[in-house]
Formats: sequence, structure tokens, C-alpha cells
Amino acid sequence: MISKEQFYESLKNTSPPTGLSLPQTALWWIGKQDWAKAHELVQSAEGIRPNDRIHALLHRQEGDLANARYWYSRADARMPDQTIMQEWDDLVRQNFAQTETQPS
Repeated sequence: MISKEQFYESLKNTSPPTGLSLPQTALWWIGKQDWAKAHELVQSAEGIRPNDRIHALLHRQEGDLANARYWYSRADARMPDQTIMQEWDDLVRQNFAQTETQPS
């Protein structure tokens, strides 16, 4: 597993690091602004909450708010009152929280 910091650093590369989960990989492609590749990934695994949550973000970014609301609902979430990139950053933190070092 890579840390959140390593994830951000990896955005300088042309391909995602190995070992990322599907949602982490979709978030990586969003970080590279390859919205289509991220969308393709989350569509391949619909019905899984983290993927549906990212799917909602992608529709929000497209300006398709009705479809975004649908996906937020499927993910048991509400459309946030923040920018797309702030939401992306929150999702990165959530999806890499398990890789953070916990204090002893």
C-alpha cells in the first residue's frame, strides 16, 4: 500500500502506481484530469459504495447534476457544497485513510 503523500507524488508519473484499489486508481486518473478513464473504471464496478461515490463526482464534474444526485444517492451520500477538486481531495483522504500511520 502506498501512503496518501506517495499517491500525490505519483501524479507526476504517466501511469498509476501498482497495487492501488479500483477507487484509488479512478481517483488517480481524476488527479491526472483523465475524466473518461476514471469514469470507465467506476462504471466497471457499479454498486460498490466507493465506486458509486466517485461516479457521482464524475457526473457532477460533467455538469450532469441529475445523474450526479442519482449516484450520490446510490452511495448514500449528499452532493457536497465544495469545489470538484476539494471533493476529490476529500475522497483521496478517505480512500487512503487506511494507509496512514496510526499513532501508538
